[in-house]
Parts: sequence; structure tokens; C-alpha cells
Amino acid sequence: MRVSGKNVFNEIDIKNIKRVYLSKNFKDNKILETIKNNKIKYIITENNIMDKMIKNNQGIIIDINDYEYKNINDISSDFVLILDHLEDPHNFGAIIRTAESIGIKDIIIPKDRSVSVNETVMKASAGALNYVNIIQVTNLVNAINYLKDNGYFIYGAEADGVNYKNINFNDKKCLVIGSEGNGISNLVRKNCDEIISLTMKGHVNSLNASVAAAILMYGIGD
Repeated sequence: MRVSGKNVFNEIDIKNIKRVYLSKNFKDNKILETIKNNKIKYIITENNIMDKMIKNNQGIIIDINDYEYKNINDISSDFVLILDHLEDPHNFGAIIRTAESIGIKDIIIPKDRSVSVNETVMKASAGALNYVNIIQVTNLVNAINYLKDNGYFIYGAEADGVNYKNINFNDKKCLVIGSEGNGISNLVRKNCDEIISLTMKGHVNSLNASVAAAILMYGIGD
């Protein structure tokens, strides 16, 4: 995977870095010291070449190992998040950031027709990706059944559900957030134990997926 930016470099586990490309006028002494002290391979590169690799790179591009997804057996927390075919990497990164901030450690995503961990997700998560397990599965319904077998109650977020403020949430819970355009898929919805929603009082009747997820995660996890 190829990522860029000073903040991204500072958040990456040094062991995952394969090489670094630096512009000729790169002057961040702290990063330069880290590269040299850890004997990281680096290549001084022309700006125009770097811009062809990744735009808006802040003079540093990093080749890292591809993200290693965790297994569903690695789940260790009592609050799990499922993202049902989310598509926007900015939303994904923002959700990861919010989840980590309230202590959610496990996020499940489907392997197909879904956003995956990439440079945009890494940047948008602002370092939170390092502290959250992203679990990629081939079938969300199977994942839901696994959680149910292990005592989790499944709550799906949709506009026509019960106000989440009126729910006494189970100690072991899973929140399902649907995709930006289609919401929760029919089969996943049928396997949810309860459909919950936010109260909408304005003229706009829907929220960005990451905003809705943030409100629900804080509301449920508080």
C-alpha cells in the first residue's frame, strides 16, 4: 500500500514501512531523524514524480505493507460495529476515528462491494486505525449469526426504527450501519434483532453515514 503525508508517517508502525520517498526540499527534522535512526530505506525524488505517484503528498510518500485484516475470532469487546457495504473511504475513516474514541475495538466489513482500508481511510482515521481491529468477512449474515451465538444483540440503524433513546441496550451489542445510498441490505435487516433510528425534526430527513454512526455510537455506548 502507498500512503503519504507527515501525520500518516508519524502514525504508522515503523515495522510496516518498506521504503520512503522524500522530495528534495523535505525539511521535517523529526521525520528525517526517525528514518535514519531506524535505518528505513529512503529515496530522494523529484516533486513532479512524487505528484504523479500521489497528489498533495507533503513531500513524503511511504510504501507500507498492506493492511492485515483481523479474523472474527479476534473480537474481544462487548460493542461491535458492522458496516454494511459502506462505500465512501472518508466516511469509513471518520467512523473508525469515532469508534476508537469511545472504546469500540472491532469493526466488521464485507469483503465485496465495500470500501477497504486504503490511504484515504488511513488519513481520515487520524491514527485511530492503529487501535481498532478491522475484520473483513465474506458474508455479513454469517458474521451476525456468529455474534448472536456469542451473546450479542444486533441493532440495525434505519430511518423507520424505534427511537434509540427508548431502548435498553444489551450488554453485548452490535450496531449495523448501512451504506450511504441504500442503507442496510434486506437480508442483513431481517437478521437484526431490533431496528433503531434517530429522531429527525428538521426538513432534512437523513444524515451522512459517519454522522449518524457517531451519534448512535455515543448514544448507545454512553
